[in-house]
Amino acid sequence: MQSKQSPVLRLSVIAVAAHLAAMAAGSAFAQEAATATPGKAEVVITGKKLGMGLMVTEDAPKARSTITAEELEKQRPTGNAYEALEMLPAVNSYNYDATGLFGGGMTLRGFNSDQIGATINGVPVNDSGNFAIYPQEYVDQENTCTQFVTQGSTDVDSPQVGATGGNFGITTCAPEKKQRVRVMQTIGQLNMQKTFVRYDTGALLDGKFTAFISGSHAEADKWKGKGEANRNHIDLGVNYDWDRFNYVHATVLFNKAVNNNINNLTLAEINANGYYFDYADTFKGHLTPVKGTVQNETTQSPAYYGLGVNPFKNIVASAVSKFRLTENLDLAVTPYLWYGFGNGGVQQRAQSEKAFYNPATGKRDLAVDLNGDGDTLDTVLVANASVTRTVRPGVNIATIYNLENHEIKAGVWWERARHEQTGPMLALTNDGNRADVWLQDGQIQRPDGHAANSRDWISISTAYQAFMQDTISLMDDKLKLNIGVRAPHIKRDFTNFGDENNNVKPYQYVKTYSEVLPQFGARYRITNDDQIFTSIAKNMKAPPNFVFGNIGTSVVVDPVTLLPTSFVDVTPETSWSGDVGYRHQDSKFIATVTAFYTDFKNKQMTAFDPDTGRSFYRNIGGEKHSGLEIEVGNTPINGWAFYGSLGYLKSELEDNLRGSATVVLPTAGKEAPNAPRRKAGLSVEYQDGAFWVRVKARATSKQYASLLNDEVAPGYTTYGLDGGYTFANYGWLKRPKLTVNVSNLTDKQYRNPSSTTVINSLPYQGLAANGATRYYLGAPRFVSATLSVDF
Repeated sequence: MQSKQSPVLRLSVIAVAAHLAAMAAGSAFAQEAATATPGKAEVVITGKKLGMGLMVTEDAPKARSTITAEELEKQRPTGNAYEALEMLPAVNSYNYDATGLFGGGMTLRGFNSDQIGATINGVPVNDSGNFAIYPQEYVDQENTCTQFVTQGSTDVDSPQVGATGGNFGITTCAPEKKQRVRVMQTIGQLNMQKTFVRYDTGALLDGKFTAFISGSHAEADKWKGKGEANRNHIDLGVNYDWDRFNYVHATVLFNKAVNNNINNLTLAEINANGYYFDYADTFKGHLTPVKGTVQNETTQSPAYYGLGVNPFKNIVASAVSKFRLTENLDLAVTPYLWYGFGNGGVQQRAQSEKAFYNPATGKRDLAVDLNGDGDTLDTVLVANASVTRTVRPGVNIATIYNLENHEIKAGVWWERARHEQTGPMLALTNDGNRADVWLQDGQIQRPDGHAANSRDWISISTAYQAFMQDTISLMDDKLKLNIGVRAPHIKRDFTNFGDENNNVKPYQYVKTYSEVLPQFGARYRITNDDQIFTSIAKNMKAPPNFVFGNIGTSVVVDPVTLLPTSFVDVTPETSWSGDVGYRHQDSKFIATVTAFYTDFKNKQMTAFDPDTGRSFYRNIGGEKHSGLEIEVGNTPINGWAFYGSLGYLKSELEDNLRGSATVVLPTAGKEAPNAPRRKAGLSVEYQDGAFWVRVKARATSKQYASLLNDEVAPGYTTYGLDGGYTFANYGWLKRPKLTVNVSNLTDKQYRNPSSTTVINSLPYQGLAANGATRYYLGAPRFVSATLSVDF
């Protein structure tokens, strides 16, 4: 493992790119790429496509942006879903490293990722408890055919109860009609490598059955400090098409990864220790145990890198199905299962030997000798982190009825998520090792034989919604109207079994949230190439499950009985979002201009409450977001293709916040954190037969790091260079292709705030800062090369 990048590899791969440019003469065959939904397989000629995969023609009566496999196959194969969307004007995304294996962050029109709905082949993949999204986990980019964003609202049948800020979705590629084996090998700096193998059966059973299975292994060192990402992934797709009206398209996506964390620094830490400061290389060890003498160990700061780890595995399985019942009536059914297990954060805790939980009394008054010195006087460092296990079956059912100029969609969605959250503890050796990185084997036990936990919760979240939409086509389809409504409902059934963090007896709490969310959209074709559209929709986000476990803040406990006496009620977030836009779409040029406005209410976060005199998770007021988004693209002219995007966002907080009983923070009129006012993207690509090369630029204006706007992340511009050459077939080697990717070409150092809920980064009128404001730092220049070949 290494913390600095290899100059030898940097120069050698750039030399390969230069050699590719010299080979540009000749070869006149076009690249082919599968750009399919799970139901349709189609081959496109990349040299003829509008927007070069960064833009497609849209017809929806709402704001929507789509990227295709044509764009994704030009990107680094280790990239994740957020990175793929980075050029879109509404999206502010960033990776934690250059490969994408360590994850990333995203805001959409100023809304954080846990306020945005996310689906894969129609399956909701936001965390069922807190709605977080983990973009590096879901699917191999080689098997992704489209990613789309609906910036202002979710679709009427979208299975979401936590999306006030829009939706993004991923659609995997269908199996190929011809039998094929594809092998891809990527190498890069920081010992990065990815091996990807996919086998397609081709069409079987009279052409009705197709299937593929793929597997990949990827790994890379961190760009600073010690540690690595290690990821294994399997995708399976099986299609059975009786005909175009009746089919079942099933996918199973499996991911297992163990990543060391990259330390997110405060501005003070950057100034004091430098840009490459990270976790500690070594564990500080234990104090020597001595019977009858107190040893008080404290947590290490910065923590040992070996304990800063994120092991997680998950499965997303679904079967997108459609059946024709009558000439005018179709039934669409998508059953699914989402399974996830793992932990995250830093696996360290200073545990008192005499503070183990007693469920009979609700107190932490049991004792365990952790260091083997024969007494229970000590505080000992142990491995500990938040472990989550989720089993989440669901189904989305819709009927589609066509009656003259009406297409009426009506249906229901249901899911039941069992979300088990524990915090087991394991002994640490003197060099910082524990028996199991997953924190399952070797758990420390209480005297009663139950595992000790820093938390021990089960949340059963049962969600359902009814939805209906009428799509009306008028004036020979010049005018299209969408009139819809959805009514999401979620019941949180929360049980706290007690833990080593709190004095409270086990308790259960049940709370239900629901909303009625209307939608309206209209699209009018002025000419065959020009159209205007408008939409308005209401959205909602239910409170997260952890609000029911916040002892002493959201949950008030009687000090005598140790039973909860009250729960702080949190209202769902809601937003009204409207779009007005214009599209021009002809055979040579495509452009979209969209103006938007969002009225956001009941923002949820932890803040001081003047009525109770304490801070807890609550509603703090509203925000208004408005702006303008522009996208343009063209069909290649003499080999040249361009894509440009420009986004302008104005966000405004509506309310002041109390920081204490005596201090009011003047947040009204301030901008939302992580919401840059201006964002621009430009892609310039040249293609000559089998050779292509492009330069990308992405500019982001300054972003505030807190609601008080008292700390700022400066604006930045990054550049990327990509290029490739597709060689002629050679015997049984088909379509051999070499691609080179260079990210952060100028080695720019920049930062993005890691949170959208910091109130004040600096002290204000005697009020302390609202926690440490931390930043995700931009990774340095990174070069990789990929060789792909079919058999």
